[in-house]
Amino acid sequence: QVELVESGGGLVQAGDSLRLSCAASGRTVSRKTMGWFRQAPAKEREFVAAITWSGSTTYYADSVKGRFTISRDNAKNTVYLQLNSLKPEDTALYSCAQRVYYSSSISRTDDYTSWGPGTQVTVSS
Repeated sequence: QVELVESGGGLVQAGDSLRLSCAASGRTVSRKTMGWFRQAPAKEREFVAAITWSGSTTYYADSVKGRFTISRDNAKNTVYLQLNSLKPEDTALYSCAQRVYYSSSISRTDDYTSWGPGTQVTVSS
């Protein structure tokens, strides 16, 4: 059983940057595709980014492409999400998860499991 814990969120101003971390314990996630998702109040959880186990391939939602960067350090069993040029619409609870089902869509929430509790990102205008 893997446990994921996110950290690094906070209250920032528009244009600022944050670096989120997702630390895994219990079992290694080094052979798993990992994803970041976010959920704003009164909205459904949405895909943000994903990275394959080797880090060679990354995927991004159109809304964050060019501003966010996903990376991983398998030696540390940790996945990161660098958030640059933050906008008020990026305000949400950010969570990470491991992909265990491989449907045709990398962004399908049901393909992921072991969700962490999340870290809050709030961007003021």
